Amino acid sequence: MNDPEPVAGLTLRPWHDDDAAALITVVGDPLLERWTSVRAGDPGEARQWLEQQHAGRRAGSRFSFAVLDDAGKLVGNVALKRPDPVADDAEVGYWTAAYARGRGIAPRALGSLTRWAFAVFPGVRRLRLLHQVDNTGSCRVAVKSGYAYEQTLPACPPYPLEGHLHVCHRQLQNPELAR
Repeated sequence: MNDPEPVAGLTLRPWHDDDAAALITVVGDPLLERWTSVRAGDPGEARQWLEQQHAGRRAGSRFSFAVLDDAGKLVGNVALKRPDPVADDAEVGYWTAAYARGRGIAPRALGSLTRWAFAVFPGVRRLRLLHQVDNTGSCRVAVKSGYAYEQTLPACPPYPLEGHLHVCHRQLQNPELAR
């Protein structure tokens, strides 16, 4: 299975065990702690998080990619979550390092992941993107990446606020988005 195509100065590749130090540096960001479940504050937590990514890939239920800039620096993560291999939908997720925000990284990386998901999993017809209602940055990323707002969902632990559901349908996907 190929990795998502590089896009406009970014490379998406599976996470490596030697990414632990960079991961620890990135995830101490208060916004990531607020809006994601990523916890890797020390080498043990980083190894555990990386092992979860590796295990998901082996099981075929989660395909998580480190997003690197042209210098090879970690700038984010994108993931396809597909716990049911026969379902016609899957979920995408992403985060961007604090020092890399505002450079269009998330929409470009998510666009590459979206194209990859539809190419690699022909049975997937719909990709879902969820974010907490007060995460306006993620709302902008969703729209820029071709994920249309579908509905507001009730709060669901561990997230205390309502959330937005955005969706990208295979037949509506614009291959030029986020390039």
